Formats: sequence, C-alpha cells, structure tokens
Amino acid sequence: MNSSLITKEDLNKFRLSLLNDLKELIGYPVSPNPIDPKWVKSGPVRKILGISHDTLQVLRIKDLLHPKKINGRYYYNLKEVNDLFLKTKAR
Repeated sequence: MNSSLITKEDLNKFRLSLLNDLKELIGYPVSPNPIDPKWVKSGPVRKILGISHDTLQVLRIKDLLHPKKINGRYYYNLKEVNDLFLKTKAR
C-alpha cells in the first residue's frame, strides 16, 4: 500500500487553489496567491534590480515588466524579474 502524508501547508495550498478556482468561476477578480513566491510586490523587485521606484515605473511604461495590478498594488512575476536582472547584468 502506497501512502503519503498531507501537511497543513499542503491543505492550505489546496484551500487557496480551490478558493481561486471558485472565484474565477463566479467572475470574481483573482489576486496572486500571497503565499506563492512566484509573485512579489514592488519592494523586493526594486531590491533585486537595485533600482528606485521611478525606474521601476519606467520599466513598466517601456513594457519590460508586466505586473498585475490588484487593489492598487503591483505584483511582479519573479521569473520575469530575474530574467530582466540577468539580461541587464550580461550587458
């Protein structure tokens, strides 16, 4: 018999995933999962890239970063931020 342990973290991830699926079904705007490290706010992005708030705004305007704006806050895809960091570092 093959058995697996289910942790509280597993249950919490499942709960959040299920909640987001239900919200999507009823047309409620879904926000990035705050527990999901794939999405970060502006502060960590500025720290990773070593830039100011204004420079981050310029990156959005120039379409170099594609954040999701939810309730007035920007959430950035961490992979996209890291790719931009590596691209600019290589220059």
